[in-house]
Amino acid sequence: MIDEFDDALALANDPRLAPPRPAPRAEADPAWEAARATAHRAVAPLPPRRLPLDLALGHTLAAPLTALTDLPAFDTSAMDGWAVAGPGPWALTCGTGALAGAPAAGALTDGEAVPIATGARIPEGATAVLRAEHGTVRAGRLTGATPQPGADVRARGQECRTGAELLPARTPLTPAALGLAAAAGYDQLAVRPRPRAEVLVLGDELLFRGLPHDGRIRDALGPMTGPWLTALGAQVLVTRRLGDDADALREALATSRADLIVTTGSTAKGPMDHLRGVLAALGAELLISGVAVRPGHPMLLAELPGGVPLVGLPGNPLAAVSGLLTLAEPLLRALADRPPAPGRAATLTAPVTGHPKDTRLVPVEAPDPGSARPLSYAGPAMLRGIAAASALAVIPPGGAEARQRVRLLDLPHP
Repeated sequence: MIDEFDDALALANDPRLAPPRPAPRAEADPAWEAARATAHRAVAPLPPRRLPLDLALGHTLAAPLTALTDLPAFDTSAMDGWAVAGPGPWALTCGTGALAGAPAAGALTDGEAVPIATGARIPEGATAVLRAEHGTVRAGRLTGATPQPGADVRARGQECRTGAELLPARTPLTPAALGLAAAAGYDQLAVRPRPRAEVLVLGDELLFRGLPHDGRIRDALGPMTGPWLTALGAQVLVTRRLGDDADALREALATSRADLIVTTGSTAKGPMDHLRGVLAALGAELLISGVAVRPGHPMLLAELPGGVPLVGLPGNPLAAVSGLLTLAEPLLRALADRPPAPGRAATLTAPVTGHPKDTRLVPVEAPDPGSARPLSYAGPAMLRGIAAASALAVIPPGGAEARQRVRLLDLPHP
């Protein structure tokens, strides 16, 4: 005989009689800082390649820059004047003197001098350079106060010795860095190439010329997304306008040869927003489906089957800028093997209303490095504020008071 307890236990364990489980909740949008970290970790640096110096500007060093020669490679004069040996007065030796780029003048003995130009090789036996304005020549003799030994002489190896590390790997190549590489003996450098980017503008409502009419608006994202990606370090291959054509979008994603694809619009879940469906159909992995930031929370980050990352920017202009700096900027830095951008803080000159739960990015003008003045016209669809801004202030949930220190994201400038 089965007792009542066993009967009740059997009923409780029957899955057909158990109450239905609640549907799993979608994962909450990651916090803004976490999303940026995820974007930086999502890709590996591009393989290095060798480029001549005149094509290496803006790329990143793939290996440390070490000197191939001493700098200077020989003792040189830092001034126009005379190379002198010992104390004066000095007898001038015969000849035209020591010129930059010419073989060294003949050796000197104490009491002798020879005219010398800036950058010329110091003759053997010379002890110093007497500046032109400090000496006088009469009847083949040079007079002037005896300079200290080594005065105005750039000694061999004064800047570096052969093999010394001049710049570490991951250094962006500026004009000055290229000049240093040339001085150190390089004709080519091993670099991480600028990531190739492709911009896909989505939305049938967009016009590409003329005034808005009949419910259609001008495309503001196409003209600005490519240049901003360039300023962030990308080589923009093309900007394509696809409208709301799912088949065209699928083909564009499947055939792209870019290292990064950036789309504008179609990140929401409306009837004409095809981006998420096309990504799913292609088998892409959705790494970030939204971010706890305003404006721009529908932004997304996906990895296509071949490993190419895709950043989906919302269609509103300021929201798109938010997406560029939140996801595209750290991705481009990672592809170029650069560390995350360093932070910068400033003091707000006025209070800023915040979102109850999300980070807010607000256009600000930074009249000096330590302050930030919030600008008007900071709505998601507005461009007036961002066009006048020099940075975006990172406002924590709940807002920020006047004189509060906040983080700034400097806006890139081509």
